[in-house]
Amino acid sequence: MKIHEYQAKEILRKYGVTVPYGKVAFSGEEAFEIAKEISSKKFVVKAQIHAGGRGKGGGVKLANSPEEVKKIASEMIGMKLVTHQTGPEGKEVKRVLIEEGINIARELYLGVVLDRAKSQYVFMASTEGGVEIEKVAAETPEKIIKEYIDPSLGLSSFQARRISFGLGLSGNTVKKATKFIVSLYRAFIQQDASLAEINPLVITKEGDVVALDAKINFDDNALYRHPEYKDLRDIGEEDPLEVEASKYGLNYIHLDGNVGCMVNGAGLAMSTMDIIKLAGGEPANFLDVGGGASVEAISNGFKIVLSDKRVKGILVNIFGGIVRCDRVARGIIEAAKSIDVDVPMVIRLRGTNAVEGSKLLKESGLSFTVAENFKEAAENVVELINKK
Repeated sequence: MKIHEYQAKEILRKYGVTVPYGKVAFSGEEAFEIAKEISSKKFVVKAQIHAGGRGKGGGVKLANSPEEVKKIASEMIGMKLVTHQTGPEGKEVKRVLIEEGINIARELYLGVVLDRAKSQYVFMASTEGGVEIEKVAAETPEKIIKEYIDPSLGLSSFQARRISFGLGLSGNTVKKATKFIVSLYRAFIQQDASLAEINPLVITKEGDVVALDAKINFDDNALYRHPEYKDLRDIGEEDPLEVEASKYGLNYIHLDGNVGCMVNGAGLAMSTMDIIKLAGGEPANFLDVGGGASVEAISNGFKIVLSDKRVKGILVNIFGGIVRCDRVARGIIEAAKSIDVDVPMVIRLRGTNAVEGSKLLKESGLSFTVAENFKEAAENVVELINKK
């Protein structure tokens, strides 16, 4: 689950992480009043959307007076902000963060995330702050410092100091940076975050260490431990189809292709998307209906997939392990009759009672294409779409 920058900074502030003073505004007039509260000669107006690259898209601007803050905020709220992460359609700005201006001497990068391959947390730091860290990793990987943390031991002070020295800091700034890093790690762990990223982390001309920007993502699997998070969720920033799917407990991610996918099991879903690509198609979604693949789950899955107008065909790929394929077939037939599926549908069943399930589909009187194997299923759905 993602949250806005201003929400992330409010959380970090509670853990002793230094952030600029600021407040969120939903109108130009509100921004003006906030700017008058801030004892600063310079101000920053920052669009609050769930996407990076806001500065390049015109979503971060400087102001020299409360009046200028009001003007910028009024123009920014309601605009469609387009960045490399929003896509060409952009995102509407509904709120802005008004902050005090900071005397920046250096811009750095700092982030902590779980490295699943090593089963450890990893702090990543770089002297290249304020830019896309993915670009730094691809072009100059030697500029990224990594410090791995054993979850059973936690972050040690010497590790935080090693990161600070690796960033080229010295003197009293090392002490401040070390404290900052320890506080950030504590917030990351105690808030059950999946990502905590500060980009840029700035060293001010006064020698302070400040989170000029902040991004926190929460681990969805830990949300039950944090009922307070429901007030932080901004559904308006999420894909409408993904929000709808979450109501039914479906694991759905909206993509840009035209082949709708319905699969049981995350690994099989990933493989299905891969083989669609190999067959020359483009998957429209990731959809895992779960190991049980009940009639209700299948019906709701069809509704979600078909709500995407770009979907021109559907590939159903089910492995009968926990659930029998004949039951899945009956569910597909019932769902197809009730929903009015008007695009080609290719179905591949394997596992328990797959033969019986395939027979039910073929004798249903509905226009299903039943495939015998994985490769054939993907090629069939792509071919049927291309014929339309």
